[in-house]
Amino acid sequence: MSTQPKTFSELISGDQPVLVDFFATWCGPCQMMQPILEDTSRQLGEKIKIVKVDVDKNPLAASKFQVRGVPTLILFHKGQAVWRQSGVVPAHQLVNIVEGHLTEKV
Repeated sequence: MSTQPKTFSELISGDQPVLVDFFATWCGPCQMMQPILEDTSRQLGEKIKIVKVDVDKNPLAASKFQVRGVPTLILFHKGQAVWRQSGVVPAHQLVNIVEGHLTEKV
């Protein structure tokens, strides 16, 4: 039985924090984020869900969250944006940021 969220809003509103990577396929720094996100996912495991949103295919989502440049990372917890940053973020820094927000919310 699948209980996959049907909408982006449902996805970011859950108890599990969601890190959203707003990216574009033509963006060099966005391509640099891919292995960083994979490393972050390996380190954090089930503590977080990582979602990639292509701004060219999803302009409404990019507009809604005022994404002006790519890559832009936004960490959501229970529907609220608790952190955001544009540009490449090293994996160790990303892990520290996420873990910091996890401990704040407990």
